[in-house]
Amino acid sequence: MEAALKAIAEPRRQAILRLVRDEERTAGEIAEAFEVTRPAISQHLSVLREAGLVTERRDGTRRFYRARPEQIKELQRFLEEFWQTGLERLKAAAEWEERSKRRGAK
Repeated sequence: MEAALKAIAEPRRQAILRLVRDEERTAGEIAEAFEVTRPAISQHLSVLREAGLVTERRDGTRRFYRARPEQIKELQRFLEEFWQTGLERLKAAAEWEERSKRRGAK
């Protein structure tokens, strides 16, 4: 999970994941979407692959990339736990404040 979190911390990698979320794309197609060098995109793709967020398929000299939905879902579940916990804490704090106001008004 740590590798996946580090991988998506970089905005360009987030954009790459969006590109390959619904369809497989070649490294060249991905690189064309950005104003950086192909080697830079290759490094980003390596990080995403090592984190388990994309798969790589080779066909001759071409490399095709696609998001791994099961890994993305796992990451989503992990992040949603934090979101839910945060909402529960916010709710508890708001309820505590409301109770405090009521006690002060009496």
